[in-house]
Amino acid sequence: MGKNKKSSVPGEEHLHLPVHAALASSETRPPIVDTHTHLVSTFSAYRGKYKQGKYETIYDFVRGLYRDRNVEAIVDVWCEAPVQRSWRELADSALSEEGRRDKWCGVQYWFVMGVHPHEASQYTDEVEKDILEAMAHPRCVGWGETGLDYHYDNSPRDIQQTVFIRQLQQAVRLGKPLTIHTREAEEDTERILKEHVPKEHKIHIHCYTDSPEWAARMLDHFPNLFIGITGVITYSTNLNTSSVVRQMSRPGSQPPAPLRILLETDAPFMVPANLYGALTDVKGRLPLCHTGMIPWTAEFVAAVANEGGESAQAWSVERVVLEARDNARRMYGV
Repeated sequence: MGKNKKSSVPGEEHLHLPVHAALASSETRPPIVDTHTHLVSTFSAYRGKYKQGKYETIYDFVRGLYRDRNVEAIVDVWCEAPVQRSWRELADSALSEEGRRDKWCGVQYWFVMGVHPHEASQYTDEVEKDILEAMAHPRCVGWGETGLDYHYDNSPRDIQQTVFIRQLQQAVRLGKPLTIHTREAEEDTERILKEHVPKEHKIHIHCYTDSPEWAARMLDHFPNLFIGITGVITYSTNLNTSSVVRQMSRPGSQPPAPLRILLETDAPFMVPANLYGALTDVKGRLPLCHTGMIPWTAEFVAAVANEGGESAQAWSVERVVLEARDNARRMYGV
């Protein structure tokens, strides 16, 4: 049984994705920005699944999989308590042009830091001190992910709320953009954000799966709020995210309504389900997600945004990628 399970994992060569068909023919392929990835966890997942894998370091992994895929930038997310000390090595390695060229093959490395609601019980003055130290780093572009998660309740809800408010107050004081995790906690997340965050503050609701009604209220109240779209939009079990995109795009409107979205992976989680149409020789499912998969999420977003629209099809994969890239600049300055 163990052997069969092992053999069901596709070979690591399948992690090397082709250029998305819709972008391969483009004269100028649009730059890809992954606004939410967990690079250490992704590399750890890779080494766990491919113990004899050829990539021995995070830098090897990025150079091997992202080179020639037009990945312009990633926003790496550190959200553990206590804070992982390895953040500084990665951040420092991206300070110089030489480091970005040699270690990151030109990919711009940025990061955010906070404490995930799962680990709110572990939030201490010492943890906060470490996060504040990271906030001063030139490659740090935001505070997060932080928020509320009432699906798992890994930390008591009252503690989640207290720690969420504490982090929001620090981020607002510093003027740092916010990366928000919220799941099945719409009422409390909305109340807390509206009470503690100025309307003009920059907010990224990461990996959106909540109701389209809640998204509409938040987008209306916070003019600099963006909805994070991961590969979960492609899953048949999730209808909410598509509804939000459909609601934003107002199919058939002329000119097409802007999409206040950010493209992200939340890697190593949530491989886009529509990816496998381009990987016809793969048997089984890829064991991890990575930034090179973003064009397939964009493809799904474009299809949803075009539903009910004119035959001209206003949204293309390239246009979605470019819109999300512009939004990433507005949100994080990257």
